[in-house]
Amino acid sequence: MAEWFMRVACVWLLCGSAQAATVLDDQQQKIQIAQPPQRIVSLLPSLTETVCALGACQRLVGVDRYSNWPASIARVPRVGGGIDPNIESIVALKPDLVLAAGSTRGADRLQALGLTVLRLEPRNHADAQRVLRTVGDALGVPAPESERVWREIQAGVQAAVQSLSPQAKAQRVYFEVSSAPYGASESSFIGETLTRMGVANILPAAMGPFPQVNPEFVVRAQPDVIMAGDSSRISMAQRPGWASLKAMQAQRICVFKQAESDMLVRAGPRMAEGARLMAECLNRAAGGQR
Repeated sequence: MAEWFMRVACVWLLCGSAQAATVLDDQQQKIQIAQPPQRIVSLLPSLTETVCALGACQRLVGVDRYSNWPASIARVPRVGGGIDPNIESIVALKPDLVLAAGSTRGADRLQALGLTVLRLEPRNHADAQRVLRTVGDALGVPAPESERVWREIQAGVQAAVQSLSPQAKAQRVYFEVSSAPYGASESSFIGETLTRMGVANILPAAMGPFPQVNPEFVVRAQPDVIMAGDSSRISMAQRPGWASLKAMQAQRICVFKQAESDMLVRAGPRMAEGARLMAECLNRAAGGQR
């Protein structure tokens, strides 16, 4: 780890690359980074995790209330969430970089107050790769290091893909991301992982990455497997017609614990772990089919 920090310092301070970095946010705005930021506030869990995956956890001085990985950030001050960031608290932390989603409220206000705000919100695999590279550039992380992290993520996803049995690949899946209910379609990073596994998703890409789903749509689609967070467990049983779903009757349902759900719905460094959880679910369900 010490050697890695020496490489970063070399790139920015000793090796002729101390010029300001320019990165593009999701709105295609050019964000100028005068020097590697040492005080970072992150208002999106996947961005928090990306900072840490790039070896810069110690630079975080504030995070949103939902950021909970890795464990080392437990003592980092909380500054609200994406829909209700505490502007005063953020400004008081004197960050030299604020990472936020494109939908984060108050981002314009933070910029108006003179803070450097980088807005990034990954929704698919290409987004996750781009965000990893962009955050790395903003932090002064050498490009080969960002690329190494991405290769490791992809290798983990591929290992999960290869662990699937032929029977598991023959299943059709409904993945619920919240009990509203909202689902993960083919165009989301979750859907892209399922497609890579060779598994059919009942929610087409045309619905958008994370569409709100009519429960009757799921009844008509009759998925072989249902994946959902623990918060959906009670509401699923109460939805009209869901008792007749073959997946419900055969108990081909994977209900993920809160910590697992958090990991699964974040397009970031832990996508490989999420892929492993989905693969294990699919293999279990296939083994129990009648």
